This record gives sequence, structure tokens and C-alpha cells, in this order.
Amino acid sequence: MRKSMPSIEKQLILRVLEHFVRTGNASDGQVKVICLPADKSSVIEKTGADGRTILLDEYKLDGKVIWASYSTRSGTVYLSPRSAPRQPA
Repeated sequence: MRKSMPSIEKQLILRVLEHFVRTGNASDGQVKVICLPADKSSVIEKTGADGRTILLDEYKLDGKVIWASYSTRSGTVYLSPRSAPRQPA
């Protein structure tokens, strides 16, 4: 079971998400932001020879779904937008 995220980290993620949803720009002046391919719910973060799995949480903002998480180790916010639903042929 994952520990609940401290509110400062959640506020940081929400700030980055709001900027991304409204402008399409995955950047922030205070933390590194990496935009992953669509529909990713985890990423392997490599630190030197080691790696660890970062699990992304689902956020819904302005009708869009984005998977996101913050790594305290690297100071990075990871984003993965949900791809548009497929239209029936």
C-alpha cells in the first residue's frame, strides 16, 4: 500500500498539471518536468546504476485525464496524458 502523498507534493503536481492542461507546455520554473508517452502509469527512474519504479496517479482536470507523480529523489514531475478515446469506425 502506498503512503499518502504530502500536500506540498500534491500542490506541486497540481500546479504543473494546471499549466500543462491550459498551455500544453510541460515545464515549470521550480522543478524538472518530463512528459512521458500517453497512457503510462509508471516509469523507471534511473539514478546512476540503480533504478526505481515511480507509480503515477490519475488526475482529472478540465475534462482531461493525466497520469502524474513527483519524485523527491530527482525533483521531477512525470506526466502522461491519456490518449483520446478511439472513435468507432
